[in-house]
Amino acid sequence: MSKELTTRAADYSQWYNDLVIKGGLADYSAVRGCMVIKPYGYALWENMRDQLDKMFKDTGHVNAYFPLFIPKSLFEAEEKNAEGFAKECAIVTHYRLKTDPNNKGKLIVDPEAKLEEELIVRPTSEAIIWNTYKGWIQSYRDLPLLINQWANVVRWEMRTRLFLRTAEFLWQEGHTAHATKQEAIAETEQMLNVYADFVEEYMAVPVIKGIKTANERFAGAEDTYCIEALMQDGKALQAGTSHFLGQNFAKAFDVQFMNKENKLEYVWATSWGVSTRLIGALIMAHSDDQGLIMPPKIAPLQVVIVPIYKGEESKPVIDAKVEILVKEFKALGIRVKYDNSDNARPGWKFAEYELKGVPVRIALGMRDLENNVVELARRDTKEKQSVSVDGLPETVKKLLEEIQRNIYNKALAFRNENIREANSWDEFVKLLDEKGGFISAHWDGTGETEDKIKDQTKATIRCIPMNNKMEEGKCILTGMPSGQRVLFARAY
Repeated sequence: MSKELTTRAADYSQWYNDLVIKGGLADYSAVRGCMVIKPYGYALWENMRDQLDKMFKDTGHVNAYFPLFIPKSLFEAEEKNAEGFAKECAIVTHYRLKTDPNNKGKLIVDPEAKLEEELIVRPTSEAIIWNTYKGWIQSYRDLPLLINQWANVVRWEMRTRLFLRTAEFLWQEGHTAHATKQEAIAETEQMLNVYADFVEEYMAVPVIKGIKTANERFAGAEDTYCIEALMQDGKALQAGTSHFLGQNFAKAFDVQFMNKENKLEYVWATSWGVSTRLIGALIMAHSDDQGLIMPPKIAPLQVVIVPIYKGEESKPVIDAKVEILVKEFKALGIRVKYDNSDNARPGWKFAEYELKGVPVRIALGMRDLENNVVELARRDTKEKQSVSVDGLPETVKKLLEEIQRNIYNKALAFRNENIREANSWDEFVKLLDEKGGFISAHWDGTGETEDKIKDQTKATIRCIPMNNKMEEGKCILTGMPSGQRVLFARAY
């Protein structure tokens, strides 16, 4: 397969697909709308998952697992939630196939194997989880209940893109129950902050924390908090959400507890989740026309060592030196690979690891060994330098930290340069079409105006930023009074 990539300027969408496929992250599958996550892409997801899992556990959460299938009657119990996901549901109606009597080589659905009740393939787990919680919660002593699950979900998408929007994807979903409204809101905000910290500190993607409008909030929630990121093409991407569910699900599934005054109350709920869509955000926020750029903290490989040699007699000498270096790297917790395969030339390997976004590449030849140096190349800036072998692992560890900071600062500068104010409709449309990015503008607070803006421009209100400053103004579309600006963007 050719490694030549489409450039961002030529076709941003094709550039993205090229990176996913040629960078070895994922592939198309035989199932329409579904993807195969390849080992390199899955290693990236594992690094993200493991770090998030630690952060969840550090905040008192535990993992569990709930069924993939949800009885239709349970799914219908919370009406807004059911209505919100109805168009994306996959439904199981039968449990058996049989041989077609008219064609022995074919299988058909056995009409006698119809389920008594249809099963929804999980698009989200609130229904099955809250039905379960009813048996787990009786007293205030059972609260708070802080549970997360790592799972797959199915949302039947008609137009799909690898990682960004697929019929099946991997994610985590937290579902918590609390004795008071204040505790539940505090949980919702805490998990939003966990997501923001992870995305900024580990993925090196700056985000804006905010609250969704009523039109954009999760079906069945009273409030949806979100983190919004900006991609290099000027479109926004929702990187994570945390929902304050109020008592809606508790009432739908009759989940009550005896409080300290021996009175029955409905519990207060939250749910929160991020998915493999974060890999799409990572790609689009950082990568360039030569390939992926991986932040070191979650890169599947942080360092690759490529030997340069002529003749078989020099290879064992280089191998012996690198064996020592690899042990030293691993002792510092650095994910390192020594690529001493003889099926490709060094130049091909350089291009391959550049495409895959490995943060640091080390080249080592006989002349380097004689001079006690190696060539160090960093993926983010493409700078090369000759450095001493002495203390090399510590040197590389510091360089990885510098690369992580540099990737974040570059993305932050881009994001900040692409937040602009619009004070009129004409200015708003012009900025959207010519610049993209986030547009800070006044809105009259009505869902009707929000829908009209979306219909006319395909821009949505991404969020009302947290700690937003109050500012009197006029709605860009209707001219009605507005007390604050909100952030608009076209989005994935």
